[in-house]
Amino acid sequence: MGIGPLALLLGVVVGIALVVLAIVLVALRSRRRAPGPDAAATRNRAADTEPSAVLDGRQERHQLLERTRAEADDERDRLLRGARQEAQQERERLLAALRHQDDDQQRREQRLTGREERLRTEEDRLQDRERELIDRAHDLDQAERSLAAQAEEHTTELERIAGLTAVQAKAELLDTLHTQVRRESALMVRDLEAQARDEGEQRARAIVVDAIQRVASEQTAESVVSVLHLPGDEMKGRIIGREGRNIRAFESVTGVNVIIDDTPEAVLLSCFDPVRREVARLTLEALVADGRIHPHRIEEVYERSKLEVEQLCERAAQDAILDVGVGEVHPELLTYLGRLRYRTSYGQNVLKHLVETAHIAGLMAAELRMDPRRVKRAAFLHDIGKALTHEVEGSHAIVGADLARRYGEDEEVVHAIEAHHNEVLPQTVEAVLTQASDSCSGGRPGARRESLESYVKRLQRIEEIAANRPGVDKVFAMQAGREIRVMVAPDKVDDMAAHVLAREVAKQIEDELTYPGQIRVTVVRESRVSEIAH
Repeated sequence: MGIGPLALLLGVVVGIALVVLAIVLVALRSRRRAPGPDAAATRNRAADTEPSAVLDGRQERHQLLERTRAEADDERDRLLRGARQEAQQERERLLAALRHQDDDQQRREQRLTGREERLRTEEDRLQDRERELIDRAHDLDQAERSLAAQAEEHTTELERIAGLTAVQAKAELLDTLHTQVRRESALMVRDLEAQARDEGEQRARAIVVDAIQRVASEQTAESVVSVLHLPGDEMKGRIIGREGRNIRAFESVTGVNVIIDDTPEAVLLSCFDPVRREVARLTLEALVADGRIHPHRIEEVYERSKLEVEQLCERAAQDAILDVGVGEVHPELLTYLGRLRYRTSYGQNVLKHLVETAHIAGLMAAELRMDPRRVKRAAFLHDIGKALTHEVEGSHAIVGADLARRYGEDEEVVHAIEAHHNEVLPQTVEAVLTQASDSCSGGRPGARRESLESYVKRLQRIEEIAANRPGVDKVFAMQAGREIRVMVAPDKVDDMAAHVLAREVAKQIEDELTYPGQIRVTVVRESRVSEIAH
């Protein structure tokens, strides 16, 4: 029996005890109120001696007391009966509750008994299943041992027949699988490359070729000449002046070194700033034409030439902006753009390079159905940092981006400027088109030139990269370094290995060398059989 029935039984016992206690208290109170025999005798004697009026009053009080006592007895009997009835009702209610609790307890015990029986049944079933699994595992172990023994016998027999041990056979199998997987991966890579080339190059080639062909640009690079021709060799003495006074004044005013050597009728002007060099050239040209060369005259002509160069730069920048059609440009940026009129990169005029790049970028954007104005603006300003490269530390891409940001250009334009040499990872289509148009303008035939020494070193390194590969017989750099042909030994390199070799050589060239345009890697594998007829 649970805690609930015990608590109900205890309540019943306590209620009965309370009822009995109340009955005992009422009986004691009634006994205390009843007069004893001595008290009655005393009242009788007093009644004999007292007057009749007093006796009458006492009788009335006695009667009143008797009535009150009778009423109290009646009330006590009524209360006792009510208490007995309530106790009986509480007892019956408690007994009913106990019976209900007993029924619930019995039902729970029956459910628990049924659940225990089900659990015992399930446990018996699981034990049977476990025994069955143990028996099956035992059978499997026996079968495995039997198969292992048979496999050992077969392995021994195969080793005897093949003349190879299991380790040797495994190594040979791995080599065969390695070769097969490499061949299949090469085939897969070749197919994927062919598919990507067919899908991507067709559209890209159409866009790039159409853009380049539609740009009317000069095919030969323009260079800034720093040599001034003189009417005669006697003019060199006048330029030098007495004790070198004129040449020192010229160099201090213009900031350009004047080199006078044995070259007949020519003077060389040397300075890293092309604008300053052009101002010095115009100044010296005006002084030679005038014939009056002295320090005061040098200062006057220098100021006039400086103003003339500034006007030429501003006019060239305005003409370039009108040619490209990029809208308004900040006046300070206009000044920097004008300086690029006298700046060259690999022999290519930078300002004309910007105009050409902007046209190519605009045509590409139009082919891609984009708004060409922002793309053309980014391409037109991408080399603006070259006007300050010698004055500010850092690459011209970062310097140009800071300059454009300072004068209120859009963040898309600034990002395209700083990302056109991959110093910042390109994140927008404008940046990618700026890179592509810059490469098209700089890599086209006749656009740029490079020094003979760097050109030769690049070709030598290209041939070294290919010659160091196993199986390579001869290497030839052709088409001015635009193509490399690799001749391989046919008995050492098969067709799949030739594809892998071409891809690896191209990847190494991309990682190690810097060059304009593209370099084609061609691997040639041929077999020749010859016999002599006697």
